[in-house]
Parts: sequence; C-alpha cells; structure tokens
Amino acid sequence: MAEQSSSGGGKGDGEETPVVSPCVAVCLLNTDDICTGCHRSAEEIRDWMSLDNTERRAVLKKAHARGKIGNPFA
Repeated sequence: MAEQSSSGGGKGDGEETPVVSPCVAVCLLNTDDICTGCHRSAEEIRDWMSLDNTERRAVLKKAHARGKIGNPFA
C-alpha cells in the first residue's frame, strides 16, 4: 500500500486529509464531562467537525494527556 503524502489525499488538490476522530464508540461522560472512551471533553466532541486539523491535533494532545491520568498502564 502506498503512503499518503503530507498534503493528505494525494489527489493533487493541495488539501490535507482531515485528522480522524479518536472516538472508540465507548461514549460515557464522567462527572468532569470527559468521555471515558476518547478522553475528549463534551465541548471538544461537539465542536470536532468544525475544527481545522491544527485545532484537532491540539484536542488529541489534550485528550492523550487526560487519558494518562490515573492510568497505571499509560
């Protein structure tokens, strides 16, 4: 399988492929309104489709950090 270029789809249109949602279909918000599946806040989940890739990467970074909190396997 060929790898995609950093510009995304490799279609020559110059558009970057959208960053994929981290949703794992285990949607349950805790008392802090953080999803126990993907570790995004309710607000981040709601806004995901309107975020650009830079904003999505920032959300992923925050979600990854949240996922490590209290996780002995992280």
